Amino acid sequence: MSDTAGTANSGRVYAPENDHAFPDERVNEVLDLVESDPEIQAYLDAQNVNPVARKRYNDHGAKHISIVRNRALCLYDLLKAGSVQFNGAADQGLDEADEPVIIALAATLHDIGHVVHRDEHPYYSIPLAADVLDRVLPEFGFYDTEARVRVKGEVLHAILCHHTPETPLTLEAGVVRVADALDMEHGRSRKPYEQGGRGINTVSSQAIQEVSLETGDGAPVLVEIEMTDAAGVYQVDTLLKAKLTDSGLEDHIRIVAVTTHSADEQLVERVEL
Repeated sequence: MSDTAGTANSGRVYAPENDHAFPDERVNEVLDLVESDPEIQAYLDAQNVNPVARKRYNDHGAKHISIVRNRALCLYDLLKAGSVQFNGAADQGLDEADEPVIIALAATLHDIGHVVHRDEHPYYSIPLAADVLDRVLPEFGFYDTEARVRVKGEVLHAILCHHTPETPLTLEAGVVRVADALDMEHGRSRKPYEQGGRGINTVSSQAIQEVSLETGDGAPVLVEIEMTDAAGVYQVDTLLKAKLTDSGLEDHIRIVAVTTHSADEQLVERVEL
């Protein structure tokens, strides 16, 4: 699974075959199922109609989900390597190996409520995701009935908190919330921009060239954002900052955005959160 190809994107793409700072067998099995499940793939296609075709908003389909899931797992891996202790699975008496499962499933299903409406979509995602989870979790041999209930609850919690006023109560939910905002590059807004969409979300996304996640200095994670125009500041200082606030990860992530456009006059050269 990747949003782009090549080893140059190691800070953006989760590679199941690589070594990780966490037990990865369960999440890799989950990822295999997600990629081949017809119902999940149908949702990922259908959920893009309301935001893009009807509202000329940024992409919320399969491409967005792939990027968010990749970055959520990369972010989680860097945090685990930095000895950050997660609490969601642990509070439920689940295994450490269930932390990335919760993150991966929540990242996959967080936007399916768009098939109902863009507005208030996280609340519509909850019952739809619950139905999918009730069907797919029994397919894994490592969960009994009690574990399935607990994993399901944690996944739904992360989905709810990704784009609502509800404060994430787990770091797993915080990872999904922040990763959702890390899909901000110009490719995400290409279709609405070409169709005439000129809202601030579309225009600001067009200014973001690249996002990368690396090991930080003084914090476990460094998020580097390359902008070609100061309009990208909206993505960083408004959208990403809002998602990071109250995520539980504020002290673990450093964000630096740099404008690389070569024009003589630049309103903003560098922003750091």
